[in-house]
Formats: sequence, structure tokens, C-alpha cells
Amino acid sequence: QVQPVESGGGSVQPGESLRLSCTSSEYSYRPDCVAWFRQAPGGEREVVARIFIDDNSTSYTDPVQGRFTISQDTAKNAVYLQMNILTPEDTAMYYCATTDLRKYTAATRQTQKRICLNSERITFDFWGQGTQVTVSS
Repeated sequence: QVQPVESGGGSVQPGESLRLSCTSSEYSYRPDCVAWFRQAPGGEREVVARIFIDDNSTSYTDPVQGRFTISQDTAKNAVYLQMNILTPEDTAMYYCATTDLRKYTAATRQTQKRICLNSERITFDFWGQGTQVTVSS
């Protein structure tokens, strides 16, 4: 199965931590770029963190920088989102999305990296069903 599957969500109190996992049973498929998105009820979907698989470079949205860490385990074909010092504002459905960058056929490695980590126009080919994170007292 190429479609990613998320796990690790739950209900926690402010200041606590969670680690989300994004996995695929299709170990022959290695996406070039993986991102975590979140969407609060009635809110806009926003990107939280991205990772360029080739060199493990990452990017984060300002509200989570310093608290969240995206990483990968190539042996397990998994990407993680470690979330520390959680606040009620982090409450949302969290989605994992993956894509290859072959659609940008003229792009160099550095250009692909920039697209993965910074582009607002990048599209993702595969999306998970989401995992709920709730932070409340």
C-alpha cells in the first residue's frame, strides 16, 4: 500500500508530548518529500513540517519551530513528528502527505530540495486518513 497511514494521536494536557508516525507497507516506494499537515475544526489546512528524504533537511512553520521535530527511519520506511510542549492551539487532525518530485523533471537536487521545503505550490500525491491530536486541560 502506497497510501501513508498515521498513528500516535491522542488526548493530552498542555505541556505534554506526542509522537506521530507515518508509515507505508509498500517498502519499494520511497517518496522524495514528506509533510505533516494539520487542520482544526472549521479552520484552514496548514503545513506543519516537511522533510526532504534525500538529505534529511527539514522545515517548519513558525508556531511549532523549536517544539516539533520531523525525522525519518529509513529501515522502517517511516516518518515521525515529535511534538513537545503541546498547547491547545495544536489541537487538530494531523495528516501525513507524500510525493515524489519526478514531476519536476528539469529540477536539480537543490531545486527539488527548495520545492520540498519551501514551495507554496508543491502538490502531494498521497494522503493519509489523519490522526486526531487534542490538547486540553
